[in-house]
Amino acid sequence: MPNHQLLNKPAPAEITLQNQDGVDVELSSFIGKQPAIVFFYPKDETLGCTKEVCSFRDAYDVFHEAGATVVGISADPVDKHKRFSLSNRLNFPLLSDVNGIARKAFHVQKNLFGLVPGRVTYLIDREGIVRDVFNSQLDFDGHVKRSIQFVKQQTAE
Repeated sequence: MPNHQLLNKPAPAEITLQNQDGVDVELSSFIGKQPAIVFFYPKDETLGCTKEVCSFRDAYDVFHEAGATVVGISADPVDKHKRFSLSNRLNFPLLSDVNGIARKAFHVQKNLFGLVPGRVTYLIDREGIVRDVFNSQLDFDGHVKRSIQFVKQQTAE
């Protein structure tokens, strides 16, 4: 998505959301400190979203070894994130954006005639600059593949 308004600009970091355990997470606690993968997905416990988050889970060692933080964000409430995280043995936080604050700050649009929350991944360098944006409602694996390429590039620099 080469023309996204955040590309090559600072990522929104002054946002606080609760994780699946109900703990407040400030995006500024990791954005601008290490490479970050921030991915927005439509809904817990749906086929495509489960495939996507499990792909991030399965590739987590690559991100961890590169010193990158991975977070998933959707509008689902904390308790639903907790069940989803436990049932899929996720090894990264899911953040609850029930009011759409992060989605708005990151300019995540709805897809499929404005009916489905967008599936967009932001690749943020250690200085907090958005270096790539991957937007695909249906290429679930593409989000992870692009993220792996990004962290490997960040490690090489």
